[in-house]
Amino acid sequence: MIKKTLIASAILALTVGCSVPDSGKVITSEGAAFGKHGEIKVQTSTKDGQLLEINVIQQKENKVLAASVYTEMKDDMINQNSTEVDAISGATVTSKAFKEAVENSLAAAGVTLVAGLAKTNDASKEVIATEQNFDVVVIGSGGAGLSAAITAKNAGADVVIIEKMPTVGGNSLITGGQMNVPGNWVQKSMGIEDSIDIFVKDTLKGGDYLGDPEMVQLMAQQALPAAEWLRDYIKVDFYQDQLFQFGGHSVKRGLIPRNHTGAEWISKFMAKTDELEIPIHTRTTATALIQDQNGRVIGVEAEKNGQKITYMADRGVVMATGGFGANVAMRTKYVPELDERYGTTNARGIMGDGIVMAEKLNAKTHNMESIQTYPICHTDTGVISLIADSRFFGAIVVNKEGKRFVEELERRDVISRAILAQTNQQAYVLWGSEIEQIAETVKVHKDEFAELNRKGMMYKADSIEELADKFGVDKNALMAQVERVNQFAKSGKDGEFNHRGGLKPIMKAPFYMLVAKPSVHHTMGGLMTDTKTRVLNTEGQVIDGLYAAGEVTGMTHGSNRLGGNAITDITVFGRIAGKEAAAH
Repeated sequence: MIKKTLIASAILALTVGCSVPDSGKVITSEGAAFGKHGEIKVQTSTKDGQLLEINVIQQKENKVLAASVYTEMKDDMINQNSTEVDAISGATVTSKAFKEAVENSLAAAGVTLVAGLAKTNDASKEVIATEQNFDVVVIGSGGAGLSAAITAKNAGADVVIIEKMPTVGGNSLITGGQMNVPGNWVQKSMGIEDSIDIFVKDTLKGGDYLGDPEMVQLMAQQALPAAEWLRDYIKVDFYQDQLFQFGGHSVKRGLIPRNHTGAEWISKFMAKTDELEIPIHTRTTATALIQDQNGRVIGVEAEKNGQKITYMADRGVVMATGGFGANVAMRTKYVPELDERYGTTNARGIMGDGIVMAEKLNAKTHNMESIQTYPICHTDTGVISLIADSRFFGAIVVNKEGKRFVEELERRDVISRAILAQTNQQAYVLWGSEIEQIAETVKVHKDEFAELNRKGMMYKADSIEELADKFGVDKNALMAQVERVNQFAKSGKDGEFNHRGGLKPIMKAPFYMLVAKPSVHHTMGGLMTDTKTRVLNTEGQVIDGLYAAGEVTGMTHGSNRLGGNAITDITVFGRIAGKEAAAH
């Protein structure tokens, strides 16, 4: 496809008389490359070997993650007159494709950029005030940080968010975005019986009763108000007729955002921060917490472009920096098995910085050895497979031998360990049109399908036998397994693994299959906090002025976080942290 695009671009260049650079003339051409969600096509304009402009004319990348690629990275190329610029951390696939597309455009036009023609107005060199004063400083721009900042602002506080990455959202942006809420409005419309008590029991049991009961109870009680706040104030668009039932949950209770991704609610959060005029300082790395003579946290030391900045916080600092799933050294400190052999579903910046900073103030950590893997991830990148959410609607998981080996709605850790015990430490997810008509995961995540299909990691076929041949799965055993599943679906009882959601038939084409393996997903351990999100020290005392919410904390999930509970956790406790910080 890239070769075809190059040829087409070259023909276009010839057509407009730009195949050979003419002195003094502007040369325009096009080029393309594949990003994470499809083709990125750009148009470049050059004159006498100098890059004048880059226009993105086609792209389907995540609009929040890709924003800095099409602004900062583009400006760097023009300012330096070179495509050899730094990629945007956290958006490396999009960065690589953007760079290739620009280079393909230049090649199609026969243009070589001339060294020494770089501009001198590099915006990254701008100097900002070395001391800044706010009521509340929030570290981290994921769901917890954004919830805290907006709540604090509405409570009358002057708020700033500092974010070390060039883009906002953290892990919240790249999740499926589902949120468990007992007694929610969709459950009521679907006639599903649920309660706070059932949710609490599921969550505590799912974490082997190592989660703090008081924190879990608070999360459950505040889940519905938090979800209504997201729906009515933040304007998150939830599906009105569909729910997820993640592994470990007794009933369907997971609200689903539009397009099944965290991009829906992060983009709505961003719109609200713009409306409220909450500044977000990206590429700004918090390096230390500042205390006064009484031990109260009164600010944050940070660094941006080599410049040191002090953010003073009159009322409080909210730590919302996420966990440490992307930090191999830190996670192997607690679980040696989870070394570099494992990929991670985490955003690149999830390195445990906040935990380390707080520990220097004698903050106490809890449950650090509890690290979760997500069972169904891409085998090459480790990224979570959203298209495989078909599993929650009846898709089955089989091994190379064509057999089921675990209940598809079991806990994440149980499924992950079961997959790692199979041939090649991987599994295959299979479903047909009956399930797809309900789940619509291929329809919703068509770009992911295109990417996986291009890489030979997922196929669509008119027969299950064809899929088995493509992946080298035992065909006869798989057909026998599917026949048993269809019988179980008809009888309403899974005779193999007691599927708690009820198996669905897999009889109608087209059929879908993808290959997957586990990746490090969530760190349940972190800072010890109380019900007001105040961080505690090793003596169990409150560290005045310091609050924490989200995956940086370690009190809620116990040994294992149930799917859909992270969004509930970060929204509920993010709002509490914002309220408490603003009040003090």
